Amino acid sequence: MNVRNESGFTLIELMIVIAIISVLATMAVPSFQDRVIRAQVQEALTLSRMAEEEIENFYKAHGRLPADNAAIGLPVPEIIVGNYVTAVTIREGAIHITLGNRVNRHVAGKILSIRSAVVARSAKVPIAWVRGKASVPNGMVVKGENRTNLFLRHLPFSYRY
Repeated sequence: MNVRNESGFTLIELMIVIAIISVLATMAVPSFQDRVIRAQVQEALTLSRMAEEEIENFYKAHGRLPADNAAIGLPVPEIIVGNYVTAVTIREGAIHITLGNRVNRHVAGKILSIRSAVVARSAKVPIAWVRGKASVPNGMVVKGENRTNLFLRHLPFSYRY
Protein backbone atom coordinates (compact mmCIF):
# COMPACT_ATOMS: atom_id res chain seq x y z
CA MET A 1 0.00 0.00 0.00
CA ASN A 2 1.38 3.36 -1.02
CA VAL A 3 0.89 6.23 1.41
CA ARG A 4 1.20 9.62 -0.21
CA ASN A 5 2.55 12.49 1.84
CA GLU A 6 1.09 15.67 0.55
CA SER A 7 3.03 18.83 1.07
CA GLY A 8 1.71 22.34 0.77
CA PHE A 9 -1.38 24.12 1.97
CA THR A 10 -5.00 23.25 1.52
CA LEU A 11 -7.41 25.70 -0.01
CA ILE A 12 -9.09 26.41 3.33
CA GLU A 13 -5.75 27.26 4.96
CA LEU A 14 -4.96 29.74 2.20
CA MET A 15 -8.41 31.31 2.50
CA ILE A 16 -7.94 31.77 6.26
CA VAL A 17 -4.58 33.48 5.72
CA ILE A 18 -6.10 35.81 3.11
CA ALA A 19 -8.99 36.65 5.47
CA ILE A 20 -6.57 37.51 8.29
CA ILE A 21 -4.47 39.72 6.00
CA SER A 22 -7.55 41.54 4.73
CA VAL A 23 -8.76 42.24 8.29
CA LEU A 24 -5.35 43.64 9.22
CA ALA A 25 -5.29 45.78 6.07
CA THR A 26 -8.72 47.27 6.76
CA MET A 27 -7.47 48.41 10.16
CA ALA A 28 -4.15 49.78 8.90
CA VAL A 29 -5.27 51.75 5.83
CA PRO A 30 -7.41 54.40 7.62
CA SER A 31 -4.66 55.02 10.17
CA PHE A 32 -2.07 55.43 7.44
CA GLN A 33 -4.41 57.66 5.43
CA ASP A 34 -4.91 59.97 8.43
CA ARG A 35 -1.13 60.28 8.84
CA VAL A 36 -0.76 61.18 5.16
CA ILE A 37 -3.49 63.83 5.45
CA ARG A 38 -1.88 65.32 8.58
CA ALA A 39 1.44 65.53 6.73
CA GLN A 40 -0.25 67.27 3.78
CA VAL A 41 -1.98 69.74 6.11
CA GLN A 42 1.32 70.40 7.88
CA GLU A 43 3.03 71.09 4.56
CA ALA A 44 0.18 73.38 3.48
CA LEU A 45 0.81 75.46 6.59
CA THR A 46 4.15 76.61 5.20
CA LEU A 47 2.20 79.06 3.03
CA SER A 48 0.73 80.66 6.15
CA ARG A 49 4.15 81.70 7.48
CA MET A 50 4.44 84.47 4.90
CA ALA A 51 0.99 85.83 5.79
CA GLU A 52 1.67 85.59 9.53
CA GLU A 53 4.80 87.70 9.17
CA GLU A 54 3.01 90.33 7.07
CA ILE A 55 0.11 90.50 9.55
CA GLU A 56 2.54 90.94 12.47
CA ASN A 57 4.36 93.77 10.65
CA PHE A 58 1.04 95.46 9.81
CA TYR A 59 -0.11 95.17 13.43
CA LYS A 60 3.12 96.70 14.76
CA ALA A 61 2.92 99.58 12.28
CA HIS A 62 -0.80 100.38 12.51
CA GLY A 63 -1.97 99.00 15.87
CA ARG A 64 -4.77 97.06 14.21
CA LEU A 65 -5.16 93.91 12.17
CA PRO A 66 -5.49 93.93 8.38
CA ALA A 67 -8.92 93.50 6.83
CA ASP A 68 -7.84 91.45 3.80
CA ASN A 69 -4.99 90.32 1.53
CA ALA A 70 -4.68 93.70 -0.18
CA ALA A 71 -4.15 95.52 3.13
CA ILE A 72 -0.83 93.73 3.65
CA GLY A 73 0.20 93.67 0.01
CA LEU A 74 -0.59 90.02 -0.71
CA PRO A 75 -2.16 88.94 -4.00
CA VAL A 76 -5.78 87.82 -4.21
CA PRO A 77 -6.40 84.55 -2.33
CA GLU A 78 -6.66 82.32 -5.42
CA ILE A 79 -3.13 83.25 -6.56
CA ILE A 80 -1.48 82.01 -3.36
CA VAL A 81 -1.39 78.29 -4.16
CA GLY A 82 0.77 75.27 -3.44
CA ASN A 83 0.84 71.50 -3.77
CA TYR A 84 -2.00 71.12 -1.28
CA VAL A 85 -3.48 74.65 -1.22
CA THR A 86 -5.86 76.44 -3.59
CA ALA A 87 -6.16 79.75 -1.69
CA VAL A 88 -4.86 81.70 1.30
CA THR A 89 -7.39 84.30 2.44
CA ILE A 90 -6.85 87.03 5.04
CA ARG A 91 -10.03 88.23 6.82
CA GLU A 92 -9.91 90.56 9.83
CA GLY A 93 -6.50 89.28 10.94
CA ALA A 94 -7.30 85.59 10.45
CA ILE A 95 -5.68 83.39 7.81
CA HIS A 96 -7.91 80.85 6.06
CA ILE A 97 -6.12 78.14 4.07
CA THR A 98 -8.28 76.30 1.53
CA LEU A 99 -6.95 72.81 0.84
CA GLY A 100 -6.96 71.45 -2.69
CA ASN A 101 -4.81 70.62 -5.73
CA ARG A 102 -2.98 67.36 -4.92
CA VAL A 103 -4.35 66.97 -1.39
CA ASN A 104 -6.17 63.79 -0.33
CA ARG A 105 -9.75 63.80 -1.62
CA HIS A 106 -11.15 63.54 1.94
CA VAL A 107 -9.93 67.06 2.77
CA ALA A 108 -10.13 68.77 -0.63
CA GLY A 109 -12.06 72.02 -0.29
CA LYS A 110 -11.76 72.04 3.51
CA ILE A 111 -10.48 75.11 5.35
CA LEU A 112 -7.93 75.50 8.13
CA SER A 113 -8.06 78.82 9.99
CA ILE A 114 -5.19 80.46 11.83
CA ARG A 115 -6.50 83.31 13.96
CA SER A 116 -4.53 86.07 15.59
CA ALA A 117 -4.81 86.56 19.34
CA VAL A 118 -3.86 89.92 20.81
CA VAL A 119 -3.87 91.63 24.19
CA ALA A 120 -6.66 94.21 24.12
CA ARG A 121 -5.43 97.83 23.95
CA SER A 122 -1.77 96.86 23.61
CA ALA A 123 -0.29 96.78 20.13
CA LYS A 124 3.19 96.33 21.63
CA VAL A 125 2.47 92.78 22.81
CA PRO A 126 3.26 90.25 20.06
CA ILE A 127 0.51 88.36 18.30
CA ALA A 128 -0.11 84.76 19.34
CA TRP A 129 -1.47 82.43 16.66
CA VAL A 130 -4.45 80.19 17.42
CA ARG A 131 -4.31 77.39 14.88
CA GLY A 132 -7.23 75.20 13.92
CA LYS A 133 -9.37 74.31 16.92
CA ALA A 134 -6.74 75.19 19.54
CA SER A 135 -7.83 77.23 22.56
CA VAL A 136 -7.15 80.94 23.04
CA PRO A 137 -4.32 81.85 25.47
CA ASN A 138 -5.47 83.39 28.77
CA GLY A 139 -5.59 87.18 28.75
CA MET A 140 -5.78 87.40 24.96
CA VAL A 141 -8.62 88.16 22.57
CA VAL A 142 -8.87 86.15 19.36
CA LYS A 143 -9.62 88.01 16.14
CA GLY A 144 -11.31 86.70 13.03
CA GLU A 145 -13.68 83.84 12.42
CA ASN A 146 -12.67 80.20 12.86
CA ARG A 147 -13.68 78.51 9.60
CA THR A 148 -11.77 75.29 10.32
CA ASN A 149 -13.91 72.41 9.08
CA LEU A 150 -11.36 69.60 9.16
CA PHE A 151 -11.94 66.60 11.40
CA LEU A 152 -9.76 66.64 14.53
CA ARG A 153 -7.95 63.52 13.38
CA HIS A 154 -6.76 65.37 10.26
CA LEU A 155 -5.28 68.30 12.19
CA PRO A 156 -1.71 68.25 13.48
CA PHE A 157 -1.80 67.37 17.20
CA SER A 158 -0.94 70.89 18.41
CA TYR A 159 -3.90 72.35 16.45
CA ARG A 160 -6.64 70.27 18.07
CA TYR A 161 -7.38 71.75 21.52
